[in-house]
Formats: sequence, structure tokens, C-alpha cells
Amino acid sequence: MQEGYIHSIETLGTRDGPGIRFVVFMQGCPLRCKYCHNPDTWKLHEGKKVTIDELMGKIVKGKPYFQRSNGGVTISGGEPTLQFDFTLELLKRCKGEGLHTAVDTSGYVDRDKFRELLEYVDLVLLDIKQIDAGKHRELTGVSNERTLDIVDLMEEEGQAYWVRHVIVPGYTDIEEDLHGLAHFLQDKRYLERLELLPYHNLGEYKWQELGLKYELTGVKAPARERMKEIEGLFRDYGITI
Repeated sequence: MQEGYIHSIETLGTRDGPGIRFVVFMQGCPLRCKYCHNPDTWKLHEGKKVTIDELMGKIVKGKPYFQRSNGGVTISGGEPTLQFDFTLELLKRCKGEGLHTAVDTSGYVDRDKFRELLEYVDLVLLDIKQIDAGKHRELTGVSNERTLDIVDLMEEEGQAYWVRHVIVPGYTDIEEDLHGLAHFLQDKRYLERLELLPYHNLGEYKWQELGLKYELTGVKAPARERMKEIEGLFRDYGITI
């Protein structure tokens, strides 16, 4: 009986892919994003241990809602590929139930392993934290090389995907970086849309509870007008928002 560690679940999610979705937030993440609102997902074995049968029992109950809304199941995190075997088997089971599947990932994963996962994935939600390599490492603690390589892989495989980019004032809203990301995404054939997500500090208290220093104290959410400007920038490159 295969077991894994999860942080939480959302039974009727509407923000992690199309339609109404069952969202599994996996435990464990190799990134240390400065703006992370769930640092309690970082350590792998601090989550709740569950079996795939337990999750499938909950998922199947919501199947009519998912199918009527063109929704499905999203496996998020943390970083779901960190528990690769568990995530792969869960995706297989969901596809066996005829459910639409999505994976929300940082792309910090081995290319060949991710290719194996794609056989059971309808949609990838790829988080690109920063297009600039040095700034990405400063912001997350790791390189963005794997993430950008995953984009190339999905284009090769004809995999539908969305890109998600959090707008953090002073960190990810620099004009040259936004143009760099737009240039990278321009003309990608299998990119369906770009989601621009405004930064918020609602998870700051979790850092404090964990005894961690939150470096973005005082950083405010981007103004609505600024978000509109950034949306316009990407639209000028022909990218769907």
C-alpha cells in the first residue's frame, strides 16, 4: 500500500486549473522562496501520512462536480515531484477514473522523470519564479535551469501548460526581467496562458511560528494599476493572460 506525505487538501478548488478541482498539496519542497506563504510544506516528513486509496476515496466522491465543471484533480505542493512515485501512481489512478489531471510544479525536477509523469498529465501549471538566473537563485536558493528546460521538454512533447508568475515588488517586477520572461515565452506553441499572481504576505506569520526570518517584511502587494501594466506588457508579446 503506497503512502505519501501531504500538507492538506482542497475538495472544491477553483484556482489551480480549470473548473472545480480536488487539490492535493504535497509535503516537501527543495526551493526556499523568500515569499513562500507555506513554509510549513518544506520538510518532507512533517506532513500527514496518507495512502493513495484514502485520497482516491475522497476524490471519487467529488467526481460528478469535477466532470460537470470540466474540472478534475490538481497535485500541488510543496513540490509534488519530490514524492515522485506517489505522485505518479496518484495520477495513474485519477486517469483510470477518467479525470482531468494537472500538476502544479516549480519544474525543479529531472527531465526524464518529468517526461514519465507527463503520460498521465493533461495540464502542467509551471511556476517560473524569475527568468534571470542570478536573481532566481537569490530568490529561491536554486537555479532556474531545470525549470526552463522543462518548458523545452513540454514543447517537444506537445504538453499543454500554463505558466504562473508571482509579481513581487522589487523582486520580480523589474522591467528588464518581465521583458526577458515575455521574450522567452513568446511563440511557445503549447503555452495556453500566463497567470500573473500578485504577491501577498498572508503567510508571514507562519515564518514567525517556525522561527524563520521573513526577509520581505514591509513589501506591499503590487497596486492594481501596476498589475494591469504588467498584463499589458505580456499581451503586447501576444501572450494570453
